[in-house]
Amino acid sequence: MSHSLYGQLIDLGCAVFLLCAVLVLWRRGLSGVVTVLAVQGLALTMVVATRGVHAHDGQLASVAVLVCVLRAVALPLLVRRALTRAGSRETEARVNVPASLLAAAALTLLAYAATRPVVALAPAPATRAVPAGLAVVLIGFLVLVTRSRAVSQVVGFLLLDNGITLIAFLTTTGVPLVVELGVSMDVLLAVLVLQVLTGRMRSVFGGTDLNELRELAD
Repeated sequence: MSHSLYGQLIDLGCAVFLLCAVLVLWRRGLSGVVTVLAVQGLALTMVVATRGVHAHDGQLASVAVLVCVLRAVALPLLVRRALTRAGSRETEARVNVPASLLAAAALTLLAYAATRPVVALAPAPATRAVPAGLAVVLIGFLVLVTRSRAVSQVVGFLLLDNGITLIAFLTTTGVPLVVELGVSMDVLLAVLVLQVLTGRMRSVFGGTDLNELRELAD
């Protein structure tokens, strides 16, 4: 793989990765959000696979397969399964869509400003894409803060984890298979617990809107 093609594929994968995070803020239907999350997992797989092919690293290619199975297939399926119990429509968010998109733009600019020293240390195609990973981490925090449905907050948690994973792959020569397997299993377990919790909330309280549950406490 030529160096120019490698850089183009890394840029394309990270651009789709960041765009998916922005689309999560734009969409209100949770079913569509889960689809976007799966596409983001595919974009992450593309970045990892590109790095593996460019470095002629078979282990990194194996990690790319694991990333695809867990983050593009298994985790979105678990979240979609939770939607069948909790409903597929997001209630009114604490921040409306235009304000959320403006906040995402501001967080992206902040990510690019904060990572300039890191990019300057090694201005390679992979490190130049690090701001996209940090921007997704910040957008994940934004989703956690502004969304009121429990399932939406699970999505925010997964955005946060995907962003951290992308940064790890871009700033190192690759995450070992055992490490990625361990981290992914932890995330999978967390989503399973959150799925059970969401189902329990719906059966006991009749919904998963955290604002309504707070009113019950009041």
